[in-house]
Amino acid sequence: MNAWARVVVARPRVVLAAAVLFALVCGLFATGLASKVSAAGFQDPGSESTAVDRWVKDALGPQNPDIIAIYTAPEGQTLADIGPRIQEAVGRIDPALLDRPVETYWNSAGQQYLRSADGRQALAVVFAAGDDNRRIAVYPEIAASLEVAGIDTRLTGYSALADEISNQSRRDLVVAEAISIPLTAIVLVLVFGGIMAALLPVAVGTLAVVGALGAVGIIAHFTEVSVFAMNVVSLLGLGLAIDYGLFVVGRFREELGQGRSVDEAVTRALLTAGRTVTFSALLLMCAFAGTFVFPQAVLRSLGFGAIAAAALAALLSVSALPAALMLLGPRIRTWSWRADAYERAEERAQRFWGRVVTAVMRRPGTVAIAVGALLLVLAAPLTGVRLGDVDHTALPAGNERRAAIEELSAEFPAANSGATVLLRQTDGATPAPAAISKALRELGAVPGVRQAVHVGTRDDAAIIHTALRAPDRSPDAQETVEHIRALDLDGLVLTVGGESAATADSVTAVLAAMPWMLLVMVAATLLVLLLAFRSIVLPLKAVLMAFLSLAATFGVLTWIFDQGHLAGFLHITPGPLSAGMMVLIIAVVFGLSTDYEVFLLSRMKEAHDAGADTETAVRTGTIQTARTITAAATLLILITGAFTLSPLTPMRFLGLGMVTALLIDATLVRMLLVPALVKLMGEANWWMPGRPTPPKPLAPTARPDENVPAAP
Repeated sequence: MNAWARVVVARPRVVLAAAVLFALVCGLFATGLASKVSAAGFQDPGSESTAVDRWVKDALGPQNPDIIAIYTAPEGQTLADIGPRIQEAVGRIDPALLDRPVETYWNSAGQQYLRSADGRQALAVVFAAGDDNRRIAVYPEIAASLEVAGIDTRLTGYSALADEISNQSRRDLVVAEAISIPLTAIVLVLVFGGIMAALLPVAVGTLAVVGALGAVGIIAHFTEVSVFAMNVVSLLGLGLAIDYGLFVVGRFREELGQGRSVDEAVTRALLTAGRTVTFSALLLMCAFAGTFVFPQAVLRSLGFGAIAAAALAALLSVSALPAALMLLGPRIRTWSWRADAYERAEERAQRFWGRVVTAVMRRPGTVAIAVGALLLVLAAPLTGVRLGDVDHTALPAGNERRAAIEELSAEFPAANSGATVLLRQTDGATPAPAAISKALRELGAVPGVRQAVHVGTRDDAAIIHTALRAPDRSPDAQETVEHIRALDLDGLVLTVGGESAATADSVTAVLAAMPWMLLVMVAATLLVLLLAFRSIVLPLKAVLMAFLSLAATFGVLTWIFDQGHLAGFLHITPGPLSAGMMVLIIAVVFGLSTDYEVFLLSRMKEAHDAGADTETAVRTGTIQTARTITAAATLLILITGAFTLSPLTPMRFLGLGMVTALLIDATLVRMLLVPALVKLMGEANWWMPGRPTPPKPLAPTARPDENVPAAP
């Protein structure tokens, strides 16, 4: 960092131009990114359900409809009356988009499962051609043909649900950015006391998002990348760059305020805040590297997007930002409402936090026990947490797609994808008719199964379709799948496919890979923090604090989203926590927790290395960083909290989870619990094998005005 600081100070224009050009060149690869990313990737490709669905598709063709249209005859008309118009609409669909001709009530000899019991509604069932991503991508074109003017048409099915959630998430991202960016700019102006200083982090954040989207575009050429990677880039790229900018610009202004020249201030900012930013980005990248252990492409994509965002945000914060500060110098105060606005605000904050840390230092044991107990109380609901995946209840009540799915489940249970069961003899022979009949009786008696039908026998397996009482992918449907898999059929091996089975397998895969993710995160974090602090104790404490923050956060989320408290106020449908969103929040919160920890402990260690004792180092580090950490957390709360305005339950889960985590971490943990624990552990904080023990600081010398007896 010393060598890099000399380059920035000597060639600020070259460094600034090169950094901006690099980000813009990366951004060129983001052209057409929306068409390159995938809307699929939620399933485990190595799961039992995937193997069953692949086998059945090869044998009989696809069995899970992509789109189902529900047609309701207008008042005074019958299904026969509207049939010709429906058939005409279906005939307009490009055959190249279809795996096989569209099956409707009118062209399938009046199949009763395609007609409602009251005779007012009938279905058209569409199987699109291609892989998962293409079948979702062609949904808008097929849906446009299925809509018939004058006839109430409702569309449902996997592709319809995926398209609705994907489109809504894109709209939510635009709304969130439209709200959060102006509010963020206002807070930055208040923090820095001027417009020029506030504009720099926002400009760096914009460049970071552009460059990171380009990096995701490059990755998309080599592997499947989910559309949600774009959301993560926008969320983290802007938030991290603004946080990092706050650290660097704040330290630069602090050094200027102490009378240092511009060259010295930039150098000091890079050696301190710049070093912290670099380690913080490494920690976040390590945290998200843990997502690569998951088999689902959508979860790995979260890692791609987050790592690209963290890398670009840090790179620009230690290159373009200090170069710009070098060129601006004292003009950083341009467009301030008073020359010393920043310094006066800093003094007020230091007085406030000085009183707080003094109280903590007076009774560190009491503070540690009280805060620790409060965090454990917040984490208590986590003991009964249930995990699931995104289903139709992610959409708000009253949403057209959600209503169509619920209507389909109630009126056309046989049209749901249900569960596909393969029966094989343990000795490899084809199941006998008697064995199949017994299996049908057993399957029909499973709680949650409406009907079991023998579809046919291919090669050595009997194929059975089981209609479920619950909607596809719902928690009840997944529970029914588990009951089916638990059946013990003598001499038969039973495997299950279908959308509900795929969802259950996806959750199982997340739970199975979660320990490996945590192991990667913890091991990489301990290594990076060991290099940063040259201490054994501080990295272990940082990881423990991160897990405490996570436990308290998920306890609150379980209380709200799973147990249903405040569900009416938030307009959400209670249910199991989304396993995928849980992975995202774990990675972000773990990374940000250690991020703020690095910033706080770096100042403590800086003071300790300068000769201060542990209590003085704690006081100095907390007072010097408290305002910046609070401001950084506030800015991220504004950026992520805007997602709570989304009507989608997963987006509200993400937004509220981030807000809760940031509030807990930036206040209870960083400003109270960490100082108390560092004080209690004393010199053990700085212990490292092989490092000589520093001499104890001298006792303070009495001041001349104190009443001290003269020496004899």
